[in-house]
Amino acid sequence: MANKIVEQANEKMEKATDSLQRELSEIRAGVANPSILRGVNVEYYGAETPLNQIASITVPEARVLLITPFDKSALKNIEQAIFSADLGLTPANDGSVIRLVIPALTEESRKDLAKEVKGVAEKSKVAVRSARRDAMDAVKKALKDSEISEDEAHQLEDDIQKATDLGVKRVDEISAEKEKELLTI
Repeated sequence: MANKIVEQANEKMEKATDSLQRELSEIRAGVANPSILRGVNVEYYGAETPLNQIASITVPEARVLLITPFDKSALKNIEQAIFSADLGLTPANDGSVIRLVIPALTEESRKDLAKEVKGVAEKSKVAVRSARRDAMDAVKKALKDSEISEDEAHQLEDDIQKATDLGVKRVDEISAEKEKELLTI
């Protein structure tokens, strides 16, 4: 019971950092990264299909994404889906592949993206602290129900706090790394 509380808290905190990394991978830093197309769905034979399921996405150059559809008839639909996804990118269709040139970021847009990173990181910290609160509540309930002793409760609270500190530190490290990536030219 006692270890389960700490395990669940660690699991939730790990999910918060994983979610942070996923969200930050979608923030483009002026370099080509296929993950910026993760949310693009294409109308393909009457069904909304994720882009990566109907085309291969490669990075031939540092600031170019190359989209090669498995079925050439889907080119127009892919192009329309990229436009409607409002990524701020203009697809160049040459009849067999689509090229997306990632524009270089200006100083101002880099700073705006760094602010966005801080906001996303703060949400992750809130999720980590929420996991801590839930675990602490579970410890208090177990103590109240006489499932654990006071010594065990104090030990669990210490373990939960250590896990929380580690989770917040990890969020800070991830966000600092992304900010550094954004602010270096």
